[in-house]
Amino acid sequence: MEGITAINEKVKKESSFVEALRMELGKVIVGQRYLIERLLVGLLANGHILIEGVPGLAKTMSVRVLSRAIKTKFQRVQFTPDLLPADLIGTLVYNPKDGSFTTKKGPIFANIILADEINRAPAKVQSALLEAMQERQVTIGDNTFRLEEPFLVLATQNPIEQEGTYPLPEAQIDRFMLKINVNYPNKEEEYKILKQMAVTDKKIEVNPVVGPEEIIRARKVVDEVYMDEKIEKYIIDIVFATREPKNYKLEELTNLIQYGASPRASIYLTIAAKAYAFIQGRGYVTPQDVKSIAPDVLRHRIIVTYEAEAEEKTAEDIIKKIFDEIEVP
Repeated sequence: MEGITAINEKVKKESSFVEALRMELGKVIVGQRYLIERLLVGLLANGHILIEGVPGLAKTMSVRVLSRAIKTKFQRVQFTPDLLPADLIGTLVYNPKDGSFTTKKGPIFANIILADEINRAPAKVQSALLEAMQERQVTIGDNTFRLEEPFLVLATQNPIEQEGTYPLPEAQIDRFMLKINVNYPNKEEEYKILKQMAVTDKKIEVNPVVGPEEIIRARKVVDEVYMDEKIEKYIIDIVFATREPKNYKLEELTNLIQYGASPRASIYLTIAAKAYAFIQGRGYVTPQDVKSIAPDVLRHRIIVTYEAEAEEKTAEDIIKKIFDEIEVP
């Protein structure tokens, strides 16, 4: 148990900036605790995030405020149907004087990238972004450039207005560690938003409270967070239940799931659960941490069948059913 006590102390010390970050984000963003916590999990677990919600729910603002609260380079890229890969990663510029080429780097060379309305850009642009996400490097001409850590892509997409959009293929969606669904605020939150934001000139100062070095240090501590073997097996059971529901007495799901979650789901769920425990100030993972973060890791990795769509069953319903059935350690 001494090991757990030591890691607990380490987590308490290294996670002190989490509360400061929450405070800074809370200055501008009312409510949205779920969104803020998931952004912090992505940051600490070194995983990219896809945020989906109707317009006006502070998706873009949350990302912008997060980047201001961290001393990092931030770039917002508005994805449009006429965007080219070169607009994102950069290009070679020809110099007619001496016939040489110089590299002009694009907005991807930052720490936090906000890919706004990612599903509006054509496949070529999406794949250029995804190479950067997966390989953490960019190739321009013959040169390959490493991207600076921390490197985090936060992409937003709009579930309505699907005309003129290019839905992300499943293989691309799988690169995102978390997919967050942002919902409308409740009445009290909406009233707070009205009181705080309903003025013509609103400027709120957000102070940087943490630097890249502290985040990279915190990520090393996240890796050390203790996870019991029983919880590791619980994660495997959850992921396997999406692939082989029959083996878990979930026969009714067999015709609803076309494809279950990939091995990436097991890896991401483990890291994300550790990061979630870290932001709660704990040095060990509980089954509740897994339950809290699992829907965000799994919802875009379970492909439902036409039968499920006909019965109006979503990936969320399937995840809920799996959690109801699988024994908690």
